[in-house]
Amino acid sequence: MNRRNSFFSVMAAIAALASPLAQAQEPIRLIVPYPPGGPLDITARALAERVRDTLGVVVIENKAGAGGNIGADAVAKAAPDGMTIGLAATATHAVNPWLYARMPYDAARDFAGITQMVRVPNVLVMNAARAEQLKIHSVADLIAYAKSHPGKLNYGSGGNGSAGHLASEMLKQRAGIFALHVPYRGANPAQLALLSGEVDFNIDNLAAAAPNIRAGKLKALAVTSLEPSPLLPGVPALSRTFPGFAIDTWWGLVAPAGTPRPVLDKLNKAFTQALAAPETRARFELLMAEPVASAPADFDKFMAAERAKYQPVVKASGAKVD
Repeated sequence: MNRRNSFFSVMAAIAALASPLAQAQEPIRLIVPYPPGGPLDITARALAERVRDTLGVVVIENKAGAGGNIGADAVAKAAPDGMTIGLAATATHAVNPWLYARMPYDAARDFAGITQMVRVPNVLVMNAARAEQLKIHSVADLIAYAKSHPGKLNYGSGGNGSAGHLASEMLKQRAGIFALHVPYRGANPAQLALLSGEVDFNIDNLAAAAPNIRAGKLKALAVTSLEPSPLLPGVPALSRTFPGFAIDTWWGLVAPAGTPRPVLDKLNKAFTQALAAPETRARFELLMAEPVASAPADFDKFMAAERAKYQPVVKASGAKVD
């Protein structure tokens, strides 16, 4: 009887996604595992507006906490009927499985990809005055200074296991240098510490760092994407110095595992069309975010590859959350 009821609930969900009238009566929940107002939340709300004509009302529900694990777990445990979907991010689906001693969900098994949404480069930045004082104008200069002045450099991050921490540790490993890690309670305090001169360099999200780069307060030495970013002309990629170096911030859409293929395909079509719209690209560009659409299976493969990439990086960093 349970299987039969489950079958009929799934079929009803497929019908709901196909019927404009049903859409209007029962909105889709899109769970964002972070607080309102951040880039993930803003982009989710922008897409929710654009799919209204095809999917009906999409309600954003913010479930923050535990590095995104609380919101991701809510998606994992929702009914696989397409009426609850969520954001999957670098932290929730690539880093946290190796960072947290206990996870409430299995990032590899509990989700079905819908589409990647966004890619945002990270950027290696120094306090501009400090860079001028130390005569550091490039990645090569930074490495040379660190090697000739061992133990003199430090860097900040938004906390142990954060993207900035892991990217900086990866840089240290590849460059063969040492810099003391100074963790802060979030990316904003870490950036304030860099601006005030408490730390020498950070690897920060481009969206967060860009205003201070433009204002001349921060000096951009390199982006951590595989290729230079058109959003930051003239700034090289770290991969030019260290081939293959690539740590981007990304996020996308997932559904609970077991969501029927026709439902995933319908959601994918609606959201990829929204991502391709010129209005979306223009709006995301203000956040230094590049829309990146993909097929469900491709997003699943991408997340699996990201988990494999981050496992040794997290282990080498020594970061752990009990």
